[in-house]
Amino acid sequence: IVALNDSLAIALLMTIDEKIGFIKKAGSELATALKKAATGRIDVVVSAATLGIPVGQAVASALKHERQVVLQKTAKIHLQSTPYAEPLTSITTGTPQKLLLDLRHIDRVRGKRVVFVDDVISSGGSCAAALRLIRAAGGNVVGVGAILVEGSGWKVRIGEADAQLVRSLGTIPLYRPPEVAGGAWEADWEC
Repeated sequence: IVALNDSLAIALLMTIDEKIGFIKKAGSELATALKKAATGRIDVVVSAATLGIPVGQAVASALKHERQVVLQKTAKIHLQSTPYAEPLTSITTGTPQKLLLDLRHIDRVRGKRVVFVDDVISSGGSCAAALRLIRAAGGNVVGVGAILVEGSGWKVRIGEADAQLVRSLGTIPLYRPPEVAGGAWEADWEC
């Protein structure tokens, strides 16, 4: 459990530190849940850098896709000069960021049935930004997947309709400081 500030802490899932077998199994189970929920084909898997990348690879592989589309958070040398961009705020990053979709990947998204996958949905900020970006590029979002969701506050941030698209392998709480001194953080399932 890692404190973000004096009033909130989270449990971390660092997908880049997990065993490959864990990510493969989680990706396979998430792909099964997304296929069932999408009620039709899934044309493309989109994930967000950095911790969503291994999840996206595992889901894409389980769906027999050759690749995923990755939304970057910083301008890279390989991105086209004017990528699609969407501002975001994330619970784990204190500064405003942007999600970027390389113009070279627009045709992989436009007019396609898309699932967005990430490691964890906590506040919903990254997920909401990704969904706006996919739709701005002309993608039809048919599912959202995460290994874990934290609490339930994310549902408000992404909206009721998109919350219905979310499939996860589990739910964990966020943590608040105790009302009485004692030093232990208390689980908060509603935040």
